[in-house]
Amino acid sequence: MHPYVELAKKAISDYLKGKKTPSIPSDLPPEMQKKAGVFVCLKKSGKLRGCIGTFSPSCQNIYQEIIRNAVSAANEDPRFPPVSEEELEELAYSVDVLSEPTMVHDISELDHTRYGVIVTKDFRRGLLLPDIEGVGSVQEQLKIAKLKAGINPADEDVVIYKFTVERYK
Repeated sequence: MHPYVELAKKAISDYLKGKKTPSIPSDLPPEMQKKAGVFVCLKKSGKLRGCIGTFSPSCQNIYQEIIRNAVSAANEDPRFPPVSEEELEELAYSVDVLSEPTMVHDISELDHTRYGVIVTKDFRRGLLLPDIEGVGSVQEQLKIAKLKAGINPADEDVVIYKFTVERYK
């Protein structure tokens, strides 16, 4: 199991068992010292059970970003009830580390299997990760991101950003 996934799993387990979440070790590996947006997704029996993330870093480093978003995915995803301690053994974990978003000038620059998208209009913002099961086109990816932001899917007056992810399972 990749160290990012192990950390997400431990953070959720510790939190649900009433323990403190992992503290930053003094010998934190260099790759975990970087800052990046991170999404942590949980699946149970192949179905989404929770997914929370940040598209830009909100913590001091990836280590803390993973812990924060793992606990949030298990307890604060509004689409699902909080994960119970009894479910821990049934969960599959994935951790996506996001690249810095870049503005898209033409949708021909997008590929729904390679790039995630962020769609913005005024103060509204919607994000969809790349390579999501059931999303078969860039147009569908943009439509979902717009709906998540509360933007009319037919609205073309939006700013689009793309990003890549390093996905760990």
